[in-house]
Amino acid sequence: MAISRKDSRGYVLYKGETQRKDGRYAYSYTDNAGKRHTTYARTLVALRQKKRQILRDLEDGLNPEEADKITLNQLFDKYIGQKYDLKPTTRAGYKYMYDRFVRDDFGKRKIVKIRYSDVREFYYDLIYQKKLTVSTVDGIHTLLHPALQMGVRDGLLRANPTDGVMGEIKKSRLWTRPKRHALTIPQQKAFMDYLRSSRENSGWVPILTVLLGTGMRIGECLGLTWNDLDFEKRTISVNHNLTTHVGEDGRCIRHISTPKTESSTRTIPMLDEVFEAFLKEYEIQRCIGYESETIDGYSGFVFTTDKGSVMADTVVNRAIHRIAEEYNAIEEKAAKKENREPLLLPSFSAHNLRHTFCTRLCENETNLKVIQSLMGHSDISTTMDVYAEATGEKVQEVVTSLNGKIIF
Repeated sequence: MAISRKDSRGYVLYKGETQRKDGRYAYSYTDNAGKRHTTYARTLVALRQKKRQILRDLEDGLNPEEADKITLNQLFDKYIGQKYDLKPTTRAGYKYMYDRFVRDDFGKRKIVKIRYSDVREFYYDLIYQKKLTVSTVDGIHTLLHPALQMGVRDGLLRANPTDGVMGEIKKSRLWTRPKRHALTIPQQKAFMDYLRSSRENSGWVPILTVLLGTGMRIGECLGLTWNDLDFEKRTISVNHNLTTHVGEDGRCIRHISTPKTESSTRTIPMLDEVFEAFLKEYEIQRCIGYESETIDGYSGFVFTTDKGSVMADTVVNRAIHRIAEEYNAIEEKAAKKENREPLLLPSFSAHNLRHTFCTRLCENETNLKVIQSLMGHSDISTTMDVYAEATGEKVQEVVTSLNGKIIF
């Protein structure tokens, strides 16, 4: 016959429940891995509330004892540490983003204490208090969501508290889909005409012509070596990528990596202007010397500084911004003097030149597969988005040209 146990107040204690000499209550149990654990409470009511939650977690295959000790920082570090397929620059970018916006505050929370409303509040705080764009917060979300999802699969969490948060934000008035604009034909012509006519900026003509005339990503362009160019066939072999990331010591580290996707490995025919640009760069290097640095076994880079080091993407983008500002200043003065509206350039980067090339391609070519191949798009929808935008702008031009030709 079983002997019932009671606490100091006469209440029956069930299996696993005990009362300590100091009056506190304890519940001992075995987790799903066979390990023994004990949880404590000041009252029997509080203990049984904990007990119900523990039994529910165990029934669902969760590990409540382990989950209660893990912070978001620890879970993320475990998650990112197991992403063995990440490129060094991608990994560095993810860690930089997390360390800057999550680690010192929200990341210190225990994962079992994080609720949907907490994540929502955190995201909106980043938007309103930290003044981050929704796109940047979306980038942070792409780090937190898979890390917490790993917690769900490991039996640490019943549900992912980030589920649906960005969907809610993107339905709000805050969200506008980021859009990379191409230069219009007049803007493109104005920029290139000024670039060619400016003696001070003549050294930038080759690389900016190549970027605009090939649609290459900046890393693909800067990673080119003379061995990647076939001047007889007039083709460019895009088979690697120059990447830069900040190391743990704060210094910039450059690597040669595989292209962004499998589709990014491609051969691009040279336009006449691109062919001439490469010849001009060759002549420039013949004057200043061909010696250049070696990065991961690659040497003989096409675009280098006057000191023989490989050109950095930040330097190229700064040059683009500076040249555009110079042009705008001159154009504004000229327009005022001539009593007309100025043709001003927007703020743009090397990636806008890639988008501009793709737009010009879409305006003159209807075969989407050809466009996708030249651009190195892995997803045809990316190509179709640019094509729809480019041809959409042409509709008004076409309709306007039909005035007087349809109705008589």
